Amino acid sequence: MKVVLNNSCLVQPAEPTWNGPMPLTELDQTGVLAHIPTIYFYRPSRTWLTQKDTIFTTLKTSLSRILVHFYPLAGRLRWLDGARLVLDCNGKGVQLIEAETDADLDILGDFSPSPHFHHLIHAINYKAPIEEIPLVIVQLTKFKCGGIALCYSISHAAVDGQSALHFISEWANMARGDSLGDAPFLDRKLLRAGDPPISEQPCFEHEQFDPPPLLIGQASCENERKKETTVAMLKLTKVQVEMLKNEANRTRSFNDGQRVFTRYEAIAAQIWRCACRARGHKYEQPTGLAICLDIRNRIQPPLPQKYFGNAIVDVVAIACSGDLITRPSGYAASKIREAIDKVSSEFVHDTLDYLKNLKDLSRLQDIHAMKTNQGPFYGNPNLGIISWMSLPLYGLDFGWGKEIFMGPGTHDCDGDSLILPGHDEDGSMFVALCLQAGCMEDFKKFFYEDI
Repeated sequence: MKVVLNNSCLVQPAEPTWNGPMPLTELDQTGVLAHIPTIYFYRPSRTWLTQKDTIFTTLKTSLSRILVHFYPLAGRLRWLDGARLVLDCNGKGVQLIEAETDADLDILGDFSPSPHFHHLIHAINYKAPIEEIPLVIVQLTKFKCGGIALCYSISHAAVDGQSALHFISEWANMARGDSLGDAPFLDRKLLRAGDPPISEQPCFEHEQFDPPPLLIGQASCENERKKETTVAMLKLTKVQVEMLKNEANRTRSFNDGQRVFTRYEAIAAQIWRCACRARGHKYEQPTGLAICLDIRNRIQPPLPQKYFGNAIVDVVAIACSGDLITRPSGYAASKIREAIDKVSSEFVHDTLDYLKNLKDLSRLQDIHAMKTNQGPFYGNPNLGIISWMSLPLYGLDFGWGKEIFMGPGTHDCDGDSLILPGHDEDGSMFVALCLQAGCMEDFKKFFYEDI
């Protein structure tokens, strides 16, 4: 699929906004700092296709207006000493790109992740000075059939998934002529942005910042990094989700007040166990599962629901592959629950102190471009499972109708996985998963054989 870029511009806020440096929290400055792409596909009605520039003009005008309220996204990052970052609110703008292809939307089939997606995502040069890289880059690609793709690449140093979706949904509302619904809460001081540490000694273990387990007998992950990967989008019906949840809870005793395992815990347990089997681990192989948690309701007092930034903390569950495979799925789910339950208000603030006391954050940062093998590696024997299960992903209407499909833009690193709800909101789920090519077919077989 050949894509030609026709237009590119920086869209600035329609009115003057506050200018100055905005301190970032330690949660903003660690983990993935690169841009996370998400793609929405549409088939606009013929009335929208009669005027060639209607869609691009609508996007540009409404983007300028919504940036008045979400003005930090029009700014730029800047490095400080110790590999720390500050967000300069300077109104330089968001990049908006118009492209076209002579292909039809049908080339994408069922919209499962494919190499075609890479042409719909604007490539970002992270070797350029960070002060020159927009925090948001949007590419509009028009297909020959009249369909369009909208790819939003948003810096993870600026926002998490919930904040990114808040921005996009308010932008769509404004494009349809509505006024601002819910204003973003921009004060990151609630997570002690720019403040000194309260304590010099951590009270908790923070294994999430330790190097993940290696394959037994290997001194590094370099051999695993080099192996070819492939991506799959696996569907779970509502019935299959319930089967996994029931199986995880089958050996659980509720007489002592234990809570039922959630859908996430049950699905993540299935992914973890099947990955261990497909990878052919030795029984005693240690394996880590990285879990990303929204803390808006986990700290006291709770953060505003429209808190704008990164309100996520990573934790890791560690187990032995042999135990995960041979014991009931409730065992894997219990390891996941154990890691999740650690995240209290005290744990969050202790995490902030742990990071504030580090002289340099660079070893905990990944600002490499997608589709590369650079940066921290969480592949074999490990996994990362992110949940989009509760995010308002669907129904994004800019005035030409709701999307026909949305999904993650790229998912190319071994061990990356994502759970998201089915587009029909019928209780089904999808697992977007990247594994080494030699493991994927076995994974699929194991994943479905009991459900």
